[in-house]
Amino acid sequence: MTSSTQVLEHHVLESYVLGGWHRPTSAGGRVLTNAVNGDPVATLADHGIDMGAVRRYAIDTAGPELRAMTFHQRATILRSLGKYLMERKGELYPVSTATGATRSDSWFDIDGGIGVLLSYASKARRELPNSTVLIDGEIEPLARDGSFLGAHVGTSRTGVAVQINAFNFPCWGMLEKFAPAFLAGVPTIAKPASPTAYLTEAVMRLIAESELLPDGSLQVICGGTGDLLDHLDGQDSVAFTGSAATAAVLRAHPTIVDEAVRFTAEADSLNCAILGAAARPGSATFAGFVSEVVNEMTTKAGQKCTAIRRILVPDQHREATLEALEAALGDIVVGDPADKDTTMGALAGLDQRAEVRNAVERLKNVATVITDRCDFVGVDPERGAFMAPTLLHAVDKRAEAIHQVEAFGPVSTVIAYDSAEEAVELAALGRGSLVASVFTDDPAEAAALTVALGSHHGRVQVVDETSLESHTGHGAPLPNLVHGGPGRAGGGEELGGMRAVKHHLQISAVQASPAAMTAITGEYQAGAPRNETKGHPFRLHFEDLEIGDAIVTDGRTVTLDDIERFADLTGDTFYAHMDDEAAKASPIFEGRVAHGYFVLSAAAGLFVDPDPGPVLANYGLDKLRFAKPTYPGDTLTVTLTCKRKTLRPGAGYGEVAWDTQVVNQHGEVAAAYDVLTMVATRDQST
Repeated sequence: MTSSTQVLEHHVLESYVLGGWHRPTSAGGRVLTNAVNGDPVATLADHGIDMGAVRRYAIDTAGPELRAMTFHQRATILRSLGKYLMERKGELYPVSTATGATRSDSWFDIDGGIGVLLSYASKARRELPNSTVLIDGEIEPLARDGSFLGAHVGTSRTGVAVQINAFNFPCWGMLEKFAPAFLAGVPTIAKPASPTAYLTEAVMRLIAESELLPDGSLQVICGGTGDLLDHLDGQDSVAFTGSAATAAVLRAHPTIVDEAVRFTAEADSLNCAILGAAARPGSATFAGFVSEVVNEMTTKAGQKCTAIRRILVPDQHREATLEALEAALGDIVVGDPADKDTTMGALAGLDQRAEVRNAVERLKNVATVITDRCDFVGVDPERGAFMAPTLLHAVDKRAEAIHQVEAFGPVSTVIAYDSAEEAVELAALGRGSLVASVFTDDPAEAAALTVALGSHHGRVQVVDETSLESHTGHGAPLPNLVHGGPGRAGGGEELGGMRAVKHHLQISAVQASPAAMTAITGEYQAGAPRNETKGHPFRLHFEDLEIGDAIVTDGRTVTLDDIERFADLTGDTFYAHMDDEAAKASPIFEGRVAHGYFVLSAAAGLFVDPDPGPVLANYGLDKLRFAKPTYPGDTLTVTLTCKRKTLRPGAGYGEVAWDTQVVNQHGEVAAAYDVLTMVATRDQST
């Protein structure tokens, strides 16, 4: 059978540094082979790169340009890059097949990595301000009269983000670390793992060809990092994915220790899937559990840091589980990953297969083999790095090897437990894992297991019959959720939405007056000066509005008739609005009160400019609070202030948040909230 991997050209890998491609200066080097047929794919040679210069280039060239951009501008670049790569991803699939990956394996790595760029771009536009600084949490009043404020403010660090990646996801691994660093305004230096570096190089060639990234914002070193870590300081960070042993060595590097370099690790772990007692054999949830275990054992040939290594099942379901798993694994087609009928391809290389086989031999001392044979279709299983899915059954369920030896391939071990408490104890013997899955149709069982598992796991996925078709998968890290775990799993975090972006920011406590805080954060803070000289701000186009532009409205006196007509119109006849005696009997009110939503409606009637104009629509309210009841006879006025502006490029409008304060005749705040509007730009193409 002819595989697309056989036609890949054997070439010398180059690094993308210092603004261009760098070819190794020395002859020879390590030959990287096709995992499917053993043919040479690339040579990894000594590159002779000045690592100090690489870091300096990132800091001096990319750093200032990235920090000058807003979060939204960086997000726009990420989105453009993601779309560019998605249109050209077909060029990467033949290269990925050489790593042993099937089409679906490659989808996780290639499409998944590109998807991270698009996801972060979208989340940044929704969750981050169109600013160079981030307000982290609420503004804290530090003086009774509001004349002094405190805030946690995030600003871009001035160093580099160094990433050292594993071999199993050469595309996703780089992009999922790059995206949050780029959004934070920090340039990246990426070092891919050697066995599959040729795929990372192919991805970087597309990125370089796009010319979308500022120079120096992403550099890739194919080969060793040399003395790169020696050049780091406290403004830099290192993110590592790989073995716990290597993570420990890197964490102890003298420069990382002495300079307090931010270090995060995502390491190997013996993740588990737990079949709940309520998921009985024959049920849909039991079948879903078996399917998920098999999928996790065979996707990427089990070479996933999140793969299921330990299968925890109730003792009463043990035999049924073993039979079901053995039968399902018998349907797996192992062979050429370029063949569409293949369900499991090869491991990354012969060395990797040898390591997995050695780990299996250690496990056999405390476990029996249920199945470790299969037919290999269309390949030479000795020349290629092929291995049969291997299912074991623990003889001694508390044996150290079961919970500490990781066979990083298509290998998993069934462990029987007697109670939910014992299941949690056995899971914890892994000394910290990235993920655990719980399959049960009993919500109480799910709750008890999840809460107990939390301390030892970075993520817990709970699946019942209602989510069998919709759950995202035990082994699928998502951009919006934390990927990481305690203990052996590295003690760090990757992804996690804006948590990952904040990792690259310096969060500083800033204390200042409202005027200074407004200038620092780019958002109006109560107590800062307002500008009421421009007339009604609703008559101003987006470009003409400035933070602090405001209007103070005329007053409106609320009457009992207003309250009764609003109740009649809406059907809201809550006792506090309609029954004076009942309202007085409550511990809150002094008598009948206006509806809170009437107060909002009356406020809108005071500040809305009715004529067609730049304000196109109101699309919501944020942070609404009713601070004080409004009684018949109270007179309300509104102070409306431009608080925050966010341009939507190419849409012909921007979003404007207005700080809204509704006060009564005593100067007391009746309601406070942000009004969200769409405001047209003068130039509709902007």
